[in-house]
Amino acid sequence: MTNSDKTKASADKEKSSIQAEKIEYFSLRPEVEKLYGYTHAVKIGNDIKISGAVSMDDAGTPTAKGDLLQQMKNCYSDLDKILKHYGCTFDDVVVENIFTTDMPEFLKHSGYRNSIYKKQFPTGSWLGVKELALPEFIIEIELEVHKEN
Repeated sequence: MTNSDKTKASADKEKSSIQAEKIEYFSLRPEVEKLYGYTHAVKIGNDIKISGAVSMDDAGTPTAKGDLLQQMKNCYSDLDKILKHYGCTFDDVVVENIFTTDMPEFLKHSGYRNSIYKKQFPTGSWLGVKELALPEFIIEIELEVHKEN
């Protein structure tokens, strides 16, 4: 087999591998997600990208206004539902990015994450931001997950 044949065979194998990866979308709150134009999670192969969770009810109304700790708990509750949909737990999370409009308050309550991540913390960033999608939101948490078959 020539180098050209090996390169073509390798490219064909990679192309079929890419085509074989099934894409699965998941909406936690379909009407709210359609209204705002996003999907809460997408799974491609062994990887799952989860949009930022905020503290809202099923109608999309912000909850726990002014209470960062309760908003954080509500975010993790929604994220847990999405993880379970895909047969995952927080042990499968490899990236966690947290956005908050009140970093000092978040830092007071960041220890709550010890009850979420019991084996290993994921990589990620904590970012102080000017505002989130709605003024009542104080925190938003997005995840990336890797789950071996």
